[in-house]
Amino acid sequence: MIEEPAMIDEPKQAEVGLMKAIVRDRFGSPDVLQLKEIEKPVPDDVRGVLVKIYASSVNPADRYDVNGMSFPLRLVLPLFRMGVGVRRPKVPQVGTDIAGTVEAVHSNVTQFKPGDEVYGAGFHGYAEYAVARENRLALKPKNRSFEESAAVPIAGFTALQALRNHGHIQPGQKVLINGAGGGVGTFAVQIAKSFGAEVTAVTNTQNLDLVRSLGADYVIDYTKEDFTKNGQRYDLICDIASIHSPSTYKRIMNPNGIGVIVGFRDKVIRRLIYFVIQKLFSRGDKKFKFFVAKSNQEDLVTLKDLIEAGKIVPVIDRRYQLSESAQAMKYLVDGHTRGKIVITMDHDDTSVSSGTEKWR
Repeated sequence: MIEEPAMIDEPKQAEVGLMKAIVRDRFGSPDVLQLKEIEKPVPDDVRGVLVKIYASSVNPADRYDVNGMSFPLRLVLPLFRMGVGVRRPKVPQVGTDIAGTVEAVHSNVTQFKPGDEVYGAGFHGYAEYAVARENRLALKPKNRSFEESAAVPIAGFTALQALRNHGHIQPGQKVLINGAGGGVGTFAVQIAKSFGAEVTAVTNTQNLDLVRSLGADYVIDYTKEDFTKNGQRYDLICDIASIHSPSTYKRIMNPNGIGVIVGFRDKVIRRLIYFVIQKLFSRGDKKFKFFVAKSNQEDLVTLKDLIEAGKIVPVIDRRYQLSESAQAMKYLVDGHTRGKIVITMDHDDTSVSSGTEKWR
C-alpha cells in the first residue's frame, strides 16, 4: 500500500471584513481620537503578519502622532526619518505596541503561523487587528499576559538600547536613571540591574516604593533632593525626565562617563539642536548620546528572555478599553504615569493568554 504524502498547510489568508479602530483626521488634543469601523488590513509582502490584537499600550511618541509637531520638531524629526505628517496625519490610525495572536500570514512569512501568540511593533496598534513586519515580532513571554506583553516593546526597546547600545553598561558601574517611575524608567531600572550595575533611581514621592521594588539600590525623591548637588558621581546617566542640561550632568559624571538622553518631552527640543553638533558635548572623556529607538526582533527576544527569567516585570498603571483611547492619551499627557498605560480589545472570545497579572 502506497502512503500518500502528508499535506503541507498553506499559509492562512486573511478574511476581508471590518474591524474597530481608533482614527483621527487631523492633529489636535486627544479628543480628535475616534472609534470607527474601518477595513481590516491584509498582510502583504512587506507587512506579512496579520495579528488579532488583545492589547496595545500608549507611548509618548503616540502623543506627538496625535497632536502633531511643533515647529522645532518639524525641522528635527525628519533627520531621524520619523514617518509622521507635518500639516495633517499621513494615515488616520495610530499606535505601535501590540500583543495578540497571529490571524493570517503572507506566503513569504516563515517564522510565524496562525495561532502563535506574539508581541512587538505593529502598523497601527489601536485597533482590533494590525499588520506587522515579520522581523518586528517575536513570540510573547510565556509567563506574561497579553496586556503585560503589550506594555513592553517601545519602552523596552528604548531602555535596553539606551543602556546597552549607547551607554555601554558594564557590571559594577554606578548608573543613575532620572525618570525611573515612568514607562521607560521602570524597564531601565530592571535592565540595569540585570547587567549587574549599581542603580540610583530618581523619581517623585509617589513612585519611591515602586522603584525600590524593581531593584533600585538607591532612590532619590527629586521633589526633596537635588541629585546633581549631593556629591555623588556616576559612570552612566540615563536621562528620561529631560530636566537638566548636559553641562550639569558632566559635573556629576566619573571620568569616561556617558550620558544618554532619552525621550520626546518638550524640553528635549533644544537638546536636539545641540546634538546636531554633538561634538561640542563630547569633547574630553565624557560623552553624550541622543537616539531614537529602533524596533527589531533580536531585542524583542532579549526582552522576552529577561522577562521569562524573572529579571523584568512590566509595570501597568492603568488599563483602558479601545473605546477609551482618548482618555488613555489624556492620562499620558497629564504626565504622572507610573509604568505603562495599556489599551485592551474585547474580541468576545476565550482564547486570551492568562499569563500573570502581578508585578513585584
